[in-house]
Amino acid sequence: MLRIHFGFEDLARTRLAPGPDVMWELVLSLQLLQNRQGAVVFRGWRDHARRRLGGQAGPLATLAPDSAYFPDFLTPPVRGGHLEESLDTVLSTPRRRLREELGVLARAQRLPGWCARLADGDLETTHRLARAFRAYHAAVIEPYWPAVQAHVAADRARRSHAVVNEGAEALLSDLGPSMRWRSPVLEADYPVDRDLHLDGRGLLLVPAFFCWRTPVTLVDPGLPPVLIYPVSHEITSGPDEPDTGSAAPRTLHALIGGTRARVLGSIEDGCTTTELARRAGTSVPSASQHAATLRDAGLITTQRLGGQVLHSLAPLGDALLLGAARRAERI
Repeated sequence: MLRIHFGFEDLARTRLAPGPDVMWELVLSLQLLQNRQGAVVFRGWRDHARRRLGGQAGPLATLAPDSAYFPDFLTPPVRGGHLEESLDTVLSTPRRRLREELGVLARAQRLPGWCARLADGDLETTHRLARAFRAYHAAVIEPYWPAVQAHVAADRARRSHAVVNEGAEALLSDLGPSMRWRSPVLEADYPVDRDLHLDGRGLLLVPAFFCWRTPVTLVDPGLPPVLIYPVSHEITSGPDEPDTGSAAPRTLHALIGGTRARVLGSIEDGCTTTELARRAGTSVPSASQHAATLRDAGLITTQRLGGQVLHSLAPLGDALLLGAARRAERI
């Protein structure tokens, strides 16, 4: 079990990541490729990944095995979490830290010779690893990134809604069945018994698409505290196969008109159907109908929240609104 100990300052400094973190998604997806967890949810993704990769994920799986430990340097805190920025940070890890963390990994499994060269800062090995990460990302992460973003956005909307209406502790009280808030301690199912004292640093909560069932945190207690937790896969969004965008031209024509544009813009950071009706100045049945059309077009996602549903912008809807705003600025 993992026990995360909060003080008053920690509650005030606990926050949600602004979006998915590409390196956490990449590393956790590597682990999923090596086990059978989430067989139904990830079946389509696994089939796609195995067709595209063959055995090419082997070197990366060496660093991120299906076990309780993988090196912390693989998942650095990078603002924005973009692949190239994250890779630059990973590949700039000081040699001392590389040796220490790869040494821990070596105690759990036998490592190939290139890992020693990586720890020594060998440039050819470093560049080869970077190419492997990029190829893996392009093959099996990037095609699913819209679905990853949609699920994370829906989770953020739900938790932001809870914080606004119920307070900061509501953020910690509903993180899933594997986690339990027992003030001032957050308990979580975990492969090892561990206590993490935040000591006034707060906690960064990172919702993750490829995290399954139980949360993940960094091993080194001296690093900024972070908790990666699984998002719900029950939202109305995201196919089993990569989204090529081919359906968009067939459905976007249904969005033409001022009312639906107003409804889309009213969703912002997430709202229930009742709140959407109030914001858009329409009836609840009308708001529900417009939301269904927007959802079918891939512009929003919908997630059940108790007896209500919570709507949030999908990446395509967010991009559409952003593009409209930029055009308005030029007029």
